[in-house]
Amino acid sequence: MAALPPLGFSPALGEALNRWLDHLRALEGASEATITAYRTDLSGFLGFLGHHHGEGMGLGRLASLGQSDMRAYLAHERARGIAARSLARRLSAVKSFIRWLAEREDFDATAVLSARAPKFSRKLPRPLSEEAARAVIAQVDVQAMVPWIAARDAAVITLLYGCGLRISEALGLTGADAPLPEVLRIIGKGGKERIVPVLPAARAAVAEYLRLCPYAPRPTGPLFLGARGGALNPRLIAKAMEMARGALGLPASATPHALRHSFATHLLSAGGDLRAIQELLGHASLATTQVYTAVDTARLMEVYARAHPRA
Repeated sequence: MAALPPLGFSPALGEALNRWLDHLRALEGASEATITAYRTDLSGFLGFLGHHHGEGMGLGRLASLGQSDMRAYLAHERARGIAARSLARRLSAVKSFIRWLAEREDFDATAVLSARAPKFSRKLPRPLSEEAARAVIAQVDVQAMVPWIAARDAAVITLLYGCGLRISEALGLTGADAPLPEVLRIIGKGGKERIVPVLPAARAAVAEYLRLCPYAPRPTGPLFLGARGGALNPRLIAKAMEMARGALGLPASATPHALRHSFATHLLSAGGDLRAIQELLGHASLATTQVYTAVDTARLMEVYARAHPRA
């Protein structure tokens, strides 16, 4: 079943939607990607309601939504083949907007807020083992034909694993960050700032890259440069990981982001505090970080199963 063609909604509702998105952007630090996703989710919801009721949507119609409207919306999305995880995210966006609107327009939003999201199993992160993470760094350091590019790729990979950075954060470093200090001030998702310690191995890897690099990064320009001196495309790091995992026989889950998962999981395994790991990763919610406790438990059970096989 295809998405319904959009029906218009009132100027007042359109203005309310824009004010809500501005609120998310300014006060909650939502990223532009999140804003775009929420706008799409709400437009789809309002479009469905317009077709469901046979008329354009306005504030008054939203204030009178009932449980039957929500059941119809969820059933329509499931019939379109929307996955449970995606539908849960869309419903979360709808609830957030309606809750915000109800507080300002003074109406009862219980019917919307009580709608239940479909259940889905959360995928656990798939980190590399400590041995595999070290092997990836060593492999990346030798596999490129041009020495300075090999050193560059190894430096980026080392930052992802050694500091738990997202690839966008590593590639967001500028020439002003070199030589790397003992701690970095990172601006992450939603403009959230955090302080990240930099291991000596990471500082050494970046220093080696800078020693070999034929270009001098400008203070206001990117620290990591491409073959022609421009900003490094993150796809090139992904390709370096693809080559390394192929050479080492690692699974397809061994991606650049898996190194960030590995950073968190290995810290937790070594006795790291969950709150401290949350701060190092820049997670807004502790619940996001707690997924790594499930990973650690799953690994423990694998070890137990191997040590105590069933008769």
